[in-house]
Amino acid sequence: MSTNYSNSSALRRVRTIADYQFGAGAGTALFPDGCEFGFSRTGRIRYVLIGGKRLATVRAGDGRLTLSYEGALRLMPALESPAYRVVIDETVVEFVGKGKNAMAKHVIAADAEIRAGDEVLVVTAADDLVATGSAALSGEEMLAFNYGVAVNVRKGRDTS
Repeated sequence: MSTNYSNSSALRRVRTIADYQFGAGAGTALFPDGCEFGFSRTGRIRYVLIGGKRLATVRAGDGRLTLSYEGALRLMPALESPAYRVVIDETVVEFVGKGKNAMAKHVIAADAEIRAGDEVLVVTAADDLVATGSAALSGEEMLAFNYGVAVNVRKGRDTS
C-alpha cells in the first residue's frame, strides 16, 4: 500500500497535532522517535504505534487524537496538573479502571479549561492514571452536575 507520508513527515504531523490539541511539548512526549504508523486505504495516518502498542488514533472526522492508555501514560508528564485531568472519587476507581464511564457525581476536581469532546485523563487524587476518554461535559459542568456521564471512558488501566 502506498502512503502519502514518509515516517519522518508522519511523525512531524502527529507531533504537531498533539502540540495543538494538548499544548507545546506534548507531541515529543507522546510520540518518540521510532514510532510506527498505520494508514487508511486513502493513505492518511490512522494509528500511531510504538513496539506494536497503539499510542493514539487520528480521528478521520476531525483529525484530532484519541489516546490509548499507553499514550496517556506517555502524555501525562508533559501536561502540568490539572491540565486535561478529571479527578474521580476513590470509591469508583476500580469500576472506571475497568472501562466504565466516569459519572459527574464522582468527579471531585476537573480542569476548568476542559470542553465537551476534549480527550481527557481520568486520575485519582494522587494523580495516578485510571483511564482515558472523551469529556461529555465541560470541566465546570462536571463539578456542577450531580448526575450523568462526565467522561465517556475509552480505555481503563484494567482493560486490555
